[in-house]
Amino acid sequence: MPIAVDIDVMLARRKMSVGELADRVGITPANLAVLKNGRAKAVRFATLAALCEVLECQPGDLLRWEPEDAEELAGAAELADG
Repeated sequence: MPIAVDIDVMLARRKMSVGELADRVGITPANLAVLKNGRAKAVRFATLAALCEVLECQPGDLLRWEPEDAEELAGAAELADG
């Protein structure tokens, strides 16, 4: 997927755990993990807004676009290394 999720980066900057963020945003830790690990197919604007409010950041701090070719190249490099 060409959208990368950088919630881990913001959690580290805020010195906050996944569980604390989930509690403060009002979602389950499991659903936050799906989003955090880039497995989510969608995110509600209300959830994105809550994440931004709790983490005191902008949506662009949490989500970024990457060309799909970059992912394919990274995957090919991992296969070659492994």
